[in-house]
Amino acid sequence: QVQLVESGGGLVQAGGSLRLSCAASERSYAMAWFRQAPGKDREFVAAILWSAGFTVHADSVKGRLTISRDYANNTVLLQMNSLKTEDTAVYYCAAKTGSSYFSYLRYGYNYDYWGQGTQVTVSS
Repeated sequence: QVQLVESGGGLVQAGGSLRLSCAASERSYAMAWFRQAPGKDREFVAAILWSAGFTVHADSVKGRLTISRDYANNTVLLQMNSLKTEDTAVYYCAAKTGSSYFSYLRYGYNYDYWGQGTQVTVSS
């Protein structure tokens, strides 16, 4: 059982920055961030392979949101810059324990464990 604890959410003005953290009880094959805005479906944000460090980002966040890992501390980060009001959502960290095609990491059903979520609100 992998425990995931997110932190770092909050209220920020448009154009500002936040950094989300996800502390994992153990390393997995891959970790990801998803988000869900009110009234909308859950959306893939970014994923990273623990060992190799390869990353993939949703087109909507490329160049603004960046996933990385702190290997020594079993923590996955999401650096969020140039935030927009449409980035407002609950952000969830997820862990996948088994291997997978890299392209499948965009799909939430591939992940085995989820955090409780952290709210990010971007005001205009």
